[in-house]
Formats: sequence, C-alpha cells, structure tokens
Amino acid sequence: MNWDSVEGKWKQQRGKAMNDWGSLMNDELAAIAGKYQQLVGALQEKLGIAHEDAKIMITKYNKTVDLLKTANDKLSKLKTKTDTKIKKLKTKTQTK
Repeated sequence: MNWDSVEGKWKQQRGKAMNDWGSLMNDELAAIAGKYQQLVGALQEKLGIAHEDAKIMITKYNKTVDLLKTANDKLSKLKTKTDTKIKKLKTKTQTK
C-alpha cells in the first residue's frame, strides 16, 4: 500500500486503527495524521515493542486493509452483475 494514500485517507483509517491498536488514543491518532514514522514511534512507546516490530505491525495492517479493499471491490462487481442479471430476468418475465 502506498503510504501517501494512507496519509490522505487518515480519518477513515483512524477508526480501524483505533480498533486494532486500542492502546493508542483517538487524539494521538489524530495528531499522528497518517505520518508513518510518528505511527511507528507511537506503537513502540505504547506497546513497548521494538522499532522493527512496530513496522511489521503496520505492514500487516496495510496488507489486511488491502485484502479487505480487494474483497469489497470483488463483492461490488459481483453485486452489479447479479443486479443486471435479475433486471434482465424480470424484463424477460414481464414481456411474456
């Protein structure tokens, strides 16, 4: 995931991060504003973990967000296809 896109969408990401990293307070996450190094430092401090471990946590978090986004995109496309098929079937049924 491109970290710039995370920084740009930080308000949306902040809620998920709060659930995942409950020890970080909302105001701390707001102050971090999606800045990577600040997030790494905050995780290190709050969770008492090494710098590399904090980076690994963030990487795993980003992969999870990417997987969820991909799954959501696939579901949206499937729903669109299904809606189109249902519409065609209804039209076909009504013309008989």
